[in-house]
Amino acid sequence: MAEPHTEPTVTGPTEEGPQKPAKSTDKDFFHALGGWGALLDIGLPWIAFLVAYAVTDHKLQLSLIIAVGLAAVLAVVRLLRRQPLRNVFGGFIGVLISAWVANRTGNAKDFYVPGLLTNLGYGLLYLITVLIRWPLFGVLYGVITQTGTAWRRDPVLLRGFSRATLVFVGLFAIRLIVQVPLYFTGSLNALGIAKIGLGLPFYALAIWLAYAVLRGSMPAEKWDEARDSITHLLRGNKK
Repeated sequence: MAEPHTEPTVTGPTEEGPQKPAKSTDKDFFHALGGWGALLDIGLPWIAFLVAYAVTDHKLQLSLIIAVGLAAVLAVVRLLRRQPLRNVFGGFIGVLISAWVANRTGNAKDFYVPGLLTNLGYGLLYLITVLIRWPLFGVLYGVITQTGTAWRRDPVLLRGFSRATLVFVGLFAIRLIVQVPLYFTGSLNALGIAKIGLGLPFYALAIWLAYAVLRGSMPAEKWDEARDSITHLLRGNKK
């Protein structure tokens, strides 16, 4: 007896195209940067130094050991949890260099010298890139999106990247304006508070302002492309 003919059941589309990474959101972008945890990784060792220096009756070497030790602990915790280490290592190296300088001079306020010099160097670098019409944020955008220098031919993008870069010029300038006088007057407690206040909160504000400037300066489709590219790069994914 012939078997009854049955039609194949169609359950859905059978063609599979190349998988594309999911569209990112503004929240994804922030988390790719490391979120609030990344800001704490950078700032906690500096807070530890200031507190330890006050509590231990100005014992410099002990305070330096506590700050460096906390930075190392944060790095180990991130490593064990398999979380991004770029911010931890950056903060750890900064604390290590600062501790070395302060230990060499024997002066607690010199713990902040590398940070002052770093702000001066970065501020000048960012400003120069704007003045020569090659804003750093634009250069990074061209590299990340693999569009080269095409952004320079778009006045809207050039203006947006210049403004976003200037936000960070302002960040570095304000830090120097506040902290340099405190350093030269030997106001260690005030210098430490300024370092903390102009560190985590101010850096977060600068990121938000630069982010808002870029988003407001780009057409929606260009902003989506830039945000997706940067987010996937920071996550270590290929687009």
